[in-house]
Parts: sequence; structure tokens; C-alpha cells
Amino acid sequence: MVVKTTVPNLFERSCPGANSGAFTAAPAGPAPAELLGKDADLLSDVPPPLPDLGELEVVRHYTHLARRNYSIDGEFYPLGSCTMKYNPRINEWAAAREELANLHPLAPPAAAQGALRLMYELRCYLQEISGLAEVSLVPAAGAHGELTALKTIVGYYRARGEKRTQVLTPDSSHGTNPASCTVCGRSALPVKSRPDGTIDLDDLAAKVTAETAALMITNPNTLGLFEKNIQAAAKILHDHSAQLYLDGANMNAILGIARPGDFGADAMHFNLHKTFSTPHGGGGPGAGPVAVAAHLAPFLPVPQVVEKDGRYALDFDRPHSVGMMRSFAGQFGVLVRAWCYIRALGPAGLKRASETAVLNANYLAAALRELLPLPYDSGCMHEFVLSAQRHGASDRGLAGKIAKRLLDYGMHAPTVYFPLIVPEALMIEPTETESLATLDEFIAAMRAILQELQADPTALDHAPHHLPVARVDEVAAARNPVLKWTD
Repeated sequence: MVVKTTVPNLFERSCPGANSGAFTAAPAGPAPAELLGKDADLLSDVPPPLPDLGELEVVRHYTHLARRNYSIDGEFYPLGSCTMKYNPRINEWAAAREELANLHPLAPPAAAQGALRLMYELRCYLQEISGLAEVSLVPAAGAHGELTALKTIVGYYRARGEKRTQVLTPDSSHGTNPASCTVCGRSALPVKSRPDGTIDLDDLAAKVTAETAALMITNPNTLGLFEKNIQAAAKILHDHSAQLYLDGANMNAILGIARPGDFGADAMHFNLHKTFSTPHGGGGPGAGPVAVAAHLAPFLPVPQVVEKDGRYALDFDRPHSVGMMRSFAGQFGVLVRAWCYIRALGPAGLKRASETAVLNANYLAAALRELLPLPYDSGCMHEFVLSAQRHGASDRGLAGKIAKRLLDYGMHAPTVYFPLIVPEALMIEPTETESLATLDEFIAAMRAILQELQADPTALDHAPHHLPVARVDEVAAARNPVLKWTD
């Protein structure tokens, strides 16, 4: 049975004359036309056609709509590759403080010492966590961090009189990696994975040339496996004067355990909105600080937050810099949350968070491998990838159906059909913030769904069954998108 509910919009709820009470008249002042001056002709001759409603009706309407949304506060979000974990409310409180949230970006350094100190300290924390020499807080998100790091590497080679037009990416890499290469004017060349899911060093060695600028690699990789040969990969690159770039999307697995700079990385970006507390999704907010080794540091973008004699400033005077990648620095509210997260947990707490994330993932993997194939089964880190392809072509589309049915259990779907090297992929990351009881509920839901499928091969064809919106025709939506409202 498909349950559908309709929610009248505010215009349909409108009742002429309804309001939220009487208000005193506004104090006398200039008329709107006077304020607009020469632009007074922009004023409408009639008031906007807003609905007549009481305040309580409006509040209930939006509260009802909010209940229809999935969120990390309401549901389990095992979204592989994205680290959708709980974000402590103390960090939200700090980021919303008037002294920080309302600070104007053009405020002179003398009036923004607290904010600049916070940024400088965050920069130093990230340098220690990464094991690299210098961090820029400029990039606005993960992919922007990738682009910024690549431009920094290009700037380094330009200063050496080299162009280096090629960047290598593993076949399991995030899609943003080759995209960032293209935007940076470099061609992306894939490197094969070994049967165990890690990078093929022989293929890497065969493809590194004098034109190679860098290898972009995620560690742990997108299969949830630690690249145990990462130092050997770094040596292959460094022997050709190429750079090892680390996509930091999966840093939640190795905080306080392994530092990219120590295993050979020359540059990396952090996803503060994944690893360090800020809620993300739906396009933002995000921040993607870039950390680099000493030889790349002069080429980082401006401005750089600096400290001298206990005073803090933004330094624009960096002659070898690639310039400005955006206005000012990152998303400041995200930086505040990350600073709070790191200060609250400390080194031991950050390490424990990663250890717990890895433990939770291995607990789920041990239970779910009994239900579905786990193609790369050599001990996962913070996430793992199941395959819903149990019987060849007959299982085509099964990953998507399982994901839809999970919604009926009050759980968000895991990432599906990524990475591409796993057929019918279900990519699962429980994070460190989920309880054992929640993990057991997820296992039970997966078991029930697969038992349902075993009893009736068509049982999942029309799921979800109990949400306000039934199964969406995704093919029709992609081919014939509705881009504007019509009556």
C-alpha cells in the first residue's frame, strides 16, 4: 500500500482577515518613495499577494514540513564517503555568538583580534594533525580545496620552469578529483586498483612521467581500505619530482593515528564539514583548508592569517602566491565549529573518535557480510562497500531498491552505486557517534528487507511505502525536469 499525504500550501490555507494580532503604528518617518529617490518607480502599486494567516498556523505549517525531512538529528545517516555524524550543539552555540556571527569581513584587524586568533590557532591545529608545514584556510569546500591545492602545485612547478600537464587518479577516486584536474587545466589519467582494492603500484610506476604533476589519492580510500603501500607510492612519485596529494574526505578514520605528512603526502585538503563537526549536505556550508609541505607553502593563496608578537593579521604580501581563490578566508562559521570541536576533544579525544568510527564500521561489516557480498574483505577502516549483486544481471537495480526500502525503517539510505568498481554498490559509514543499539537496528532492518525480497522478488519494486512521497520516477525526472511552478 502506498500512503500519500497532501499538505496544503500557505496560500491554500489563507483566510481573508486572519492575522497574528494588532500592532501599534510604526513611528512617523520617510515614505518609501523618499528613501528610494530616483528608483521610486520600482515600488509596486499594489501590496504583495501574501496569504492571510495567524502566526500559529504558519508555525505549525513549517513544523509539519520539517517532520518530513530526514536529518542527522532525527535519523541514522550511514552515508558512505560523507561522514554525516552528529554535530555537538555547543559548537553551534559558539558559531552563532553575536560577536563572531556579526563580525564584518572588512573589520580592521585591530577590531577582529579574537576571530583572527581563532583562525590562526585552527591553522596550527590542522598543521599538527596533518603533519605538514603550513595550512591555508581560504578554500570554501572540499572540491575547492582540491582545486586550490592543485593550483598551489602548479605554481610550484611554474616557478621551476615546468608545466607538468598530467595528474593521476585511482580508479576508485572521488569524482571531484578528475573534475578538479580538468578545471585546473590538467588532464586526469586513471590508475588501476589491485584485486585487494588498493592502488596498483606497477600501474602507477608505468604511468608516472616527467609530465606528472601529482597523484590524487584518498587514504583510507573510497573502499574503506587503508593504502598500506602509500609510502612506496610516495617514493615512486618523488623519484620523478612529482607530488603526492591526499584527498582528506576520509580523515575521520585516522585522526591521531596516522598523519599524511608522515607517510609521504606533499599536500592535502580537509573537509571541516565532515571531520570536524559542521553539518553539511544540500550544497553547504563547507570549508576545505589546504595543508602543504614546506616547499609548496610559498605558493598558497592569500590572504594567510599570521601572528607576530601576539597580534594577528591577514597577510596579502606573499610574492609567490597563486593569488586569491575567493574573498577572505573559508566559511568563518565552519572554522569556528572546527576550532571548538578540536579544543573540546583534544588529541586523545580525536584519536578515540577515529578508533570508534573504525570499530563501528567493522562491527557492521562483520554482521552484514553474512547478508550481502563484501567484495573487498580485508578489514575496513571507517566505511565499507557491500555489493547487492548476488545473482548476476537478475540483481540489477537492487542496491537502489534496498536504499528506498530503508527509508520506511526511519533510516537514510547509504551511498549507492559508488565507487564504480563495485557492482550494485552500497557504501556504508556509521561514524563514531552512533550507538550500538542503532547499529543493531540497522542490521535488523537490512536482514528484514532481504528476507522480504527472498519471499517475493518484486517486494521492493515500489518502496518506500510509508513516506509522504512515494517512489519517484527518477528517469522521467532527469529527462523532463520541472524547473518552474505551473498551476
